[in-house]
Amino acid sequence: MEDHAASSIDSLVGTFLISTPQMPDPRFEEHVIYICAHSSEGAMGVAINRPHGVFTLPEILKGGNLPVPDVELPPVYIGGPVELESAFILFMSDYVTKHKLEVSETISLTRETKVLEDIAKARGPEHYLFILGYTGWGPGQLENELVANGWLTVPADDNIIFNIDDKVKWRAAALQLGIDIAVYEDVIGYA
Repeated sequence: MEDHAASSIDSLVGTFLISTPQMPDPRFEEHVIYICAHSSEGAMGVAINRPHGVFTLPEILKGGNLPVPDVELPPVYIGGPVELESAFILFMSDYVTKHKLEVSETISLTRETKVLEDIAKARGPEHYLFILGYTGWGPGQLENELVANGWLTVPADDNIIFNIDDKVKWRAAALQLGIDIAVYEDVIGYA
């Protein structure tokens, strides 16, 4: 008999991965990754605290021949180093669209252009992040990185994703577990 509870516990879908000071890859320094898919075939997530330094959402809308709404738009985010030309929209699920990945009860991910068109017409999701690229892991790769203390897993918080300043998301995510991530290196032990 297959143990479904054990397999669901192992999934990190809907959680945050927070890079620790021990992260060996400098591309992920002080990153908060929201895990959108995780199975025996690998994992996929998007960084939620890395605004793009060049592209803006009004420029992307204009580039797609879409109107720019007369509202403040969020920054464009770099979701990770994989497929930087691919766009994703992470949004609160109170906005309804056909083609989406339901990550949690409250958050979905899509690549559907209709959502971007709705944003351009000021009738899209109220809370969303527009993301270029993603972070991906092959089978067993993420699990190996977790064992090596490169990442810390914590429960995701919708408020941190959509309402907290990007500069403090890394610390705020870790503080959910009472961890000051900046001094994490000084307090972890090795057996």
